[in-house]
Amino acid sequence: MKGIIFNLLEEVVIHRHGDAAWDGLLDQAGVDGAYTSLGSYPDAELEALLGAAATVLHVQPDECLRWFGREAMPLLAERYPAFFTAHNTTLPFVLSVNSIIHPEVRKIHPGAQCPTFRFEHGTDGALYMGYRSPRRMCSLAQGFIEGAADHFGETAIVEHPRCTAKGDPECLLSVRVEVRETADAL
Repeated sequence: MKGIIFNLLEEVVIHRHGDAAWDGLLDQAGVDGAYTSLGSYPDAELEALLGAAATVLHVQPDECLRWFGREAMPLLAERYPAFFTAHNTTLPFVLSVNSIIHPEVRKIHPGAQCPTFRFEHGTDGALYMGYRSPRRMCSLAQGFIEGAADHFGETAIVEHPRCTAKGDPECLLSVRVEVRETADAL
């Protein structure tokens, strides 16, 4: 796993819970926490940190991973504005992941093992998103989608009808996006 993910987790935890919380997670996870954005680190270290965070927050690990993805999105928008300014809404941004975002991630972070997505527009209006990754972090993808919707002033309704954690061959996310009503519109 690339260090940028660890750096994002550190920033999110410190922003929401303070420096002491991050230090506590490092201790509980048994890791030293010295991560550089371009470095590569064992997936097990991220899993240990997220497991420790889930314990402290009293949530399931998948919910913690989803929270992290959602909270990390504003940081990504700040660091990589070109990925966001090319879009006005969530779904075109999500659809750019395979063709624009992940190829650029691989340029910036050589050796990054990004997940792959398969997209299909459903007759019911949903965007169906197949997720494949040996890391099985579909909840992180869901959190990123929800965070992207927040960025664009929308609400993402994400369902997860199939998941490799339940024995399915791939994860499938159903994504619907609604525009948030503003106070001016009421």
